[in-house]
Amino acid sequence: MAITTDFGRAVRTAREAKGLSQEQLADLANVHRTYLSGIETGSRNPTLEVVDRLARALDVSPAALLEDR
Repeated sequence: MAITTDFGRAVRTAREAKGLSQEQLADLANVHRTYLSGIETGSRNPTLEVVDRLARALDVSPAALLEDR
């Protein structure tokens, strides 16, 4: 499986575990909701900066979002 798909799945899992909607997480991470949707489906390849912002918004390390790779 592609790293973008694995990463997107990890973001979605962490987001749902926190009880956040895509819109709420997008606001917390300062990204557009449709961009976040693309990340979660694996169709977007986020920059390291975006990975860091998502991790901070989810209160996890960036590595945690890449662990199951």
